[in-house]
Formats: sequence, C-alpha cells, structure tokens
Amino acid sequence: MNKAVFFDRDGTLNVDIAYLHRPEDFIWIEGAKEAIKYVNDKGYLAILVTNQSGVARGYYPEEDVKAVYDWMNKELEQIGAHLDALFYCPHHPQGEIPAYTKTCNCRKPATGMIDAACKEFNIDRSNSFFVGDSSSDMECAQRSGLRGIHYKQGSLLTGIKSTL
Repeated sequence: MNKAVFFDRDGTLNVDIAYLHRPEDFIWIEGAKEAIKYVNDKGYLAILVTNQSGVARGYYPEEDVKAVYDWMNKELEQIGAHLDALFYCPHHPQGEIPAYTKTCNCRKPATGMIDAACKEFNIDRSNSFFVGDSSSDMECAQRSGLRGIHYKQGSLLTGIKSTL
C-alpha cells in the first residue's frame, strides 16, 4: 500500500483569493513548494484535493481548474517536486450551472475525493495525512481516517517537517 499527503489548495498551498482560476493570480504560500518536495522525497504521494465551487457558480470552467494544477506542477518541476494527482469538487448546492448544482459526496468535508484517491492509488490511510487550513479540511481528515495537519500561518515546510 502507498502512503500519501493530501493537500488542500486555497489557503494551504496558495494565498486564498476568491475563486482563483488563473495561474497569473496564484501566489504560493511560504514554504509550500518545498513542503511538497519534502513529501515527495519522503516517499509519500502528494495529492491535491480542492473544492472548486466557482465551476458550479459559473465563474470559470473545469478546464481552468486543470490549467492551474498543470501550472503548479510546472512550477514544482523547477525544484524537482511534483503533485501526483488532482481531485476536485466542482459542485455546490447553490450553484448557477444545473449540471453542478447539487449536494454531493465529494465536497469537503465529505470524503468522496479522499475515497476516490485511496481507491485509485491503493493508499494506506493509517500512514497518510491531510494538510489544510480550514475546519472543513480537518473534519474531512477525521471522517476519512487521516491524520490532519491544520496549517494556520508561517512556513508550510516547517509544519510538514514537524509531523512527517
């Protein structure tokens, strides 16, 4: 079985701006790229799990979510790091786009994204972690049987090193 570190995106890896969907608006949190490299070097899968209600609200298409992820990996390649996978939830109960307007099992704190990743990558939850900045991230970690790392401020690398 594999071990993994699941990362929330907005507020954990990047400065949280409303409905980020363009690479040019992305600002890395201090130590975030280095934290991902540290996770890679320690033999953990690095998996991005992110709620993206802007899709349901009609602010941007799913392709923008994927474009930001691809851009993140290009940035990470420069330091020999990478994200192994992207899992995102495009839904929201009060969305504007009918196909995405629903209550689902993937929007955190629900566990659908974690469950899908664990199945796809054969992940051992007892040796895996979830890094996030919100109470819903920590609730998702707990519901998923993962150890939660609640990022608040400062260098993300320091927080990761103190746990892994």
